[in-house]
Amino acid sequence: MEVKYRRLFEKGLLGTTVWSPLASGILTGKYNNGVPEGSRFDKNQDLLRILNKYFSEEKKEKTIAALNKFAELAKELGASMAQLAMAWVVSNPDVSVALTGASRTEQLRDTVKCLELLPKLTPEIQKKIEDIFGSEPTGKNDHKTFGPFPNRRRNVLNY
Repeated sequence: MEVKYRRLFEKGLLGTTVWSPLASGILTGKYNNGVPEGSRFDKNQDLLRILNKYFSEEKKEKTIAALNKFAELAKELGASMAQLAMAWVVSNPDVSVALTGASRTEQLRDTVKCLELLPKLTPEIQKKIEDIFGSEPTGKNDHKTFGPFPNRRRNVLNY
């Protein structure tokens, strides 16, 4: 999407609405040690397909390693994983709206604090996030310049 619709973002001044910027809670780290009792995945077995996308036997080790690195970076910045994930999403110039949910008021309060983190999201920090998740978009060539499109958009857990 970041490549296909690039011209709309740049020239048309359009943006995207991002659904589930915390990847259904996965980016908070709460599922690293399994499914907590009472969580959405515990209550709704149909949703387990989402969790299995990242925690299947072949992907679990890679996912947890990435989430642990992400947690370390969040800690370095004095933030929670949820705050860093949300800040990364809303800092994207192509995102107009980030739809998130919470099962408890404290979760929403924590996530909204991402706005305080925005000034810390330097290009170096954003590059660290891309390196952790291997998520830098690989664009096709710009047919006007015959060179590659520069990176504009970031997306977590895109491996």
